[in-house]
Amino acid sequence: MTTETTPAEPAADAEPAAPRPAGAHVVALAVSAILVLLLDQVSKAVALLTLTPGVRIPALGDLLGWRLIFNPGAAFSFGTGVTWVFTLVMAIVSVAVLVAARRIGSRIWAIALGALLGGALGNLVDRLAREPGFAVGHVVDFIDYGVFIGNVADIAIVGAAIGMVALSLFGSSWEGRAAASSVSETTDDGVTGDDGASGGAATDDAESVAADERP
Repeated sequence: MTTETTPAEPAADAEPAAPRPAGAHVVALAVSAILVLLLDQVSKAVALLTLTPGVRIPALGDLLGWRLIFNPGAAFSFGTGVTWVFTLVMAIVSVAVLVAARRIGSRIWAIALGALLGGALGNLVDRLAREPGFAVGHVVDFIDYGVFIGNVADIAIVGAAIGMVALSLFGSSWEGRAAASSVSETTDDGVTGDDGASGGAATDDAESVAADERP
């Protein structure tokens, strides 16, 4: 007696997860940058209206306070005689982030880079628009940490830098390669497993037919 069996149909290939459109990451970067820039400029405006230059107002004792200064250089008053260098650096950072924006493949990286861009633009606005003149303007600092004085833009820049280092250490690529690789490996494993199961089922059916045909 011969028994006809139908080989199992191969499982359909698993569909890889659709990548998020590049435009969505650009929007995330832009929103992050605009929020940081607005928060920085608004906080500086409030500081200019409410604080007396050089006078410290304690917030958490010696750990944190408010003191308005106009900084021609960087942290710890470094580079006070070459203000234009910091203007150039901030401009280069801003342009570099904008050029890379359309290649970003990760939303968390887009947010981090947006914070970096917003912080750079916040201090760049001061360099370009404040006294004593274009490209040599002094940055408004008002958050007194005891050892140095900064602003919201500085917080965003440092936070973004730390975040990007952490993302890199955890294997996350700003172009989204790590995520894409993970999806590809998962898809390949799923397809291999399905094919293996289908092949095993077909082999068992063939052996069963051969046994039935024996006298």
